[in-house]
Amino acid sequence: MIVFLNGNFLPEADAVVPLNDRGFLLGDGLFETIRVAQGRPFRLAQHLERLARGADFLKIKLPFTAKEIQKFAGELIGKNNLPDAVLRVTLTRGPGARGYSTKGADQPTLALTLQPLPPENGDEPLLWSLVTSSFRIPASDALSSFKSTSKILNVLARAEAEEKGADEALLVNTNGEVAETAGGNIFWIYRDKICTVPTGRGVLPGITRAVVLEICQALGLETNKRVIKPEMLRNAEGIFVTQSALGLIPVAAFDGQPVAPSPLVDQIASAYSEMLVRE
Repeated sequence: MIVFLNGNFLPEADAVVPLNDRGFLLGDGLFETIRVAQGRPFRLAQHLERLARGADFLKIKLPFTAKEIQKFAGELIGKNNLPDAVLRVTLTRGPGARGYSTKGADQPTLALTLQPLPPENGDEPLLWSLVTSSFRIPASDALSSFKSTSKILNVLARAEAEEKGADEALLVNTNGEVAETAGGNIFWIYRDKICTVPTGRGVLPGITRAVVLEICQALGLETNKRVIKPEMLRNAEGIFVTQSALGLIPVAAFDGQPVAPSPLVDQIASAYSEMLVRE
């Protein structure tokens, strides 16, 4: 696999960063995960805009412009001959002195990597089981607006879910409200409304989340952004998770109880698949 690192394309095995890179040592950085469909990174401009806002918040200077990163991404896809894949853009503050101070850390690291899409089984569509995590995320955290590389809480929540035999963890914030999942945004259907959690309150404003809201508007489906407690999800007429790598994933079970399939989820998922190809 060929990767991009700090202006160079090289084999993955040859791509190394210094041991004092703050992304490695402290999780001092950001990343974006982008679906590549038919050779085109889906909604790349939106991902890079969020990356730029995060970099500004963390006071990390992007070493390349958005236009240059878009060009590098296209070249990387071509070099690896992977027209359908998952692209990750990783930005760290780069090498620095020991400790938390950012002084002197002024050579950011930028990497672009590709991974093949997970194999699909047409006879068994992807369905997830979801369990509520014991871990809590801060209800008021400015960092929740960006995808920082400090994701240990999400790692632990996913591990906890897998230990319970589930696929994904539902994260609740410190107010006891539904926030998101370990790896995506949460949607549910109630009285034919497509509901999701408002941003803030520990919720990442996901790119795929925004796309789904666009799709609902185009389809004439009513949406509702509301704050709920986890137990209220048990009244949902359908639940699904959104993320860039896999798109829409219907939830078949929540906290050990079955979740009925919803034709509205299938309708939105079909429109999303069409959008991937069209754009």
